[in-house]
Amino acid sequence: MVVRFAGDSGDGVQLLGAQFAESTALAGADFSTFPDFPAEIRAPVGTTFGVSAFQINLGARRISTAGDQPDVLVALNPAALKVNLPLLHKGALILLNTDAFNDRNFAKAHIAADPRKTGELDDYQVIEIAISTQTLEAVKPHGLSKSDAEQCKNFWALGAVLWMFGRDRDPIVQWAQKKFAKKSPEILAGNLAALDAGHAYAETAELSAEIPQFAIGEAPMEKGEYRSITGAEAISLGLAAAGELADREIVFCGYPITPASSILHYLSKMGDLGVATFQAEDEIAACCAAIGASYGGKIGVTSSSGPGIALKTEAIGLGMATELPLVIVNSQRGGPSTGLPTKTEQSDLYQAVYGRNADSPLPVLAASSPGDCFDAAIEATRVAIRHMTPIFLLTDGYIANAAGPWALPDMDDYEPIEVNASPATVEDGDDPSLALKKAIWKRDEKSYGRPWVAPGMEGLAHRIGGLEKDIETGDISYDPANHQAMGELRAKKVASVADFIADQTVEQGPEKGPLVVVGWGSTHGAIWRAVNQANEQGMEVAQVHLRWLNPLPKNLKALLSNYDRILLPEMNFGQCATLLRDRLELDVVQLNKVSGQPFKIAEVLDAIRENYPGAKQAAE
Repeated sequence: MVVRFAGDSGDGVQLLGAQFAESTALAGADFSTFPDFPAEIRAPVGTTFGVSAFQINLGARRISTAGDQPDVLVALNPAALKVNLPLLHKGALILLNTDAFNDRNFAKAHIAADPRKTGELDDYQVIEIAISTQTLEAVKPHGLSKSDAEQCKNFWALGAVLWMFGRDRDPIVQWAQKKFAKKSPEILAGNLAALDAGHAYAETAELSAEIPQFAIGEAPMEKGEYRSITGAEAISLGLAAAGELADREIVFCGYPITPASSILHYLSKMGDLGVATFQAEDEIAACCAAIGASYGGKIGVTSSSGPGIALKTEAIGLGMATELPLVIVNSQRGGPSTGLPTKTEQSDLYQAVYGRNADSPLPVLAASSPGDCFDAAIEATRVAIRHMTPIFLLTDGYIANAAGPWALPDMDDYEPIEVNASPATVEDGDDPSLALKKAIWKRDEKSYGRPWVAPGMEGLAHRIGGLEKDIETGDISYDPANHQAMGELRAKKVASVADFIADQTVEQGPEKGPLVVVGWGSTHGAIWRAVNQANEQGMEVAQVHLRWLNPLPKNLKALLSNYDRILLPEMNFGQCATLLRDRLELDVVQLNKVSGQPFKIAEVLDAIRENYPGAKQAAE
C-alpha cells in the first residue's frame, strides 16, 4: 500500500507522516518513505507552491521504493488535492478535509470550480470529512485558541489513518508526551484529544463501508533489532562509528544548506561519541577548517550540496595537495545554481569525478539507500585514512530525507580502521634532516598513503601547504620532473583504491544475457523492483549497482561485456553513462530523468521492455 499525506506547509504533514511510519515499523511491516516538501519559506497558505507531502510505501514483502502511485491520499486542502491528484491511480481512496473546500481556497489554488462537482473525482473513492470542524469540537474542552486548535488537525487525521491500518495509538501518545513536554499541558491534551477523536470517528461513525480497513502483515525480515533511519541519520552514525573504529575523534565542519544540514544537526548531538561539530561562516571556511582538523590528527569531515561543493573546490584541492584525509559528503539536489533545494537529483557526479583545477582525481563512492549510508560512511573514512586523500561520498535529497527499517549492526563485524601515524625508520649514516623529511613523506607501496604526521609529535616538525612538494622530502618544488612525478603519484593513489575494494557482482538476474540494468546511488530501489518484475514476466534481465564510481571496480568492464545491451537509469542527463564510455569504452543506453522526483518503477520497467529483444513487440 502507498499512502500519501498532503497539505499546507504549516499543517504538520511531515510530522503526521513520520509518526505513521513509526507505527508501521512497530507493526513489523517493511516500508520506505519520501518526504516531499517545498523550498519556499512560509509560502502563502493555501497555494500550490506551499504544498507539503509525505509518502510511505508499506507492505509484508521487501519494499524498495516509496511507491509509484498512491493508493490512499489524505488531502487537507484544495491545493494539496490539485498538486497530488495526477499522481494517483484510478480507484485510489481520497480523504478530503471538506472544511477547506471553499471559494477562498479555490482562488488561492487557482481552481476554477469545486472539483467535487466537476466530475474530476469520479474515478476515485472519495470520502469527505469536515476534519477541521471535528478537530475544533474535539479539543474544545481544553481551552485552546482557535489557531492552536486548528493545528491539531494533523493528529485528528493521524488517528483516522491509524484506525484504517489497525495501528496502536499508545506509541504515538508516548512520543507526543515527550514532544510537547516543554509546551503547555493544554497543547498536549488538545493533540491527544484530536488523535483519539479521529480514531473514534473512523471506528464508530458508521463509516466502515466507506472507510476501509487494511491489514498489512509482518514482512519476512531477517532476525535482529531494527530501527527507522533516514540517510542523514545513518551517515551521521556511520561517521561516529568510523571515528570509534579508527580511535580518532571526528571533527565535522559545515555550513547550512538543504538537504545537507541534517547531518550537522545529528552530529552536533554526538559529542559523547567523540564527535565535534563546527558551523563555519561559509562553505570555504568549513572545508578549510575540516582540513585543519585532519592536519591536527583528527578525522576532518565536511558536507554540503552542489552549490556549496562548488565553493569548497579549491580547498578540496588543498586537501589533495597536502595528502590529508578528508571526507566530503555531497547530498545532491536539483541544480544548477540554487536550483531545486528540496528536490532530488544525481547531478554532481561530474563535479565529484572531474570538478577541480588541474589533474586532481579523487575517490568517489555513492550510497544506495538510507541504511546503506552507515556502511558507506565507514568505508569512505577507511579509504580516506588508508590512502591519505580527500574522498567524496555521494548521497542525494531522496536518500537523505527518506526513511526505512535498518537492522542495528554488530560492530564486532567491522574491522578496525588502521592509521599509519609513524614515519619510516631513519637509517644510520644519512643526513639526519634529509632522512627525516624522506621518512615523513615515504608512502605505502600499495595505497600510496603517507604517514599521518600531526603537529606535536616528538622530534618532528611539519610544514604543509598548497604549493607543489618534492615527492621525497615535502619541500616546495618547481622542478618539472617532480611535478610530473607528483601528478602520476596522485593518479596512482586513486587508482590503487581498486586494489582494496571487492569485485563488482550481479545483484539479481543472469551472469550474462541480453540486458543488464546498471545504476548507482538512490536509483537502486526502483531498478531492483523493475528488474524483479521483468524477470517474473519471463525476461532475462540482470541488475548491477555501482558503489564505486572512481575508481571503477577492476572487473566491471569484463562483467558488463557479458550482456548485449546496457541500460543506465540516472537522475541527470547521462553523467555516469559518460563515465562508463570514458573509462570502459562501453556502449550505454541512457534513461535520464531530471524532474526533482525519484524514478518510478514503471518508468524503469518500460525502458526495460523498450530495450529487451522482442519484449516491445510481444507487448504490442
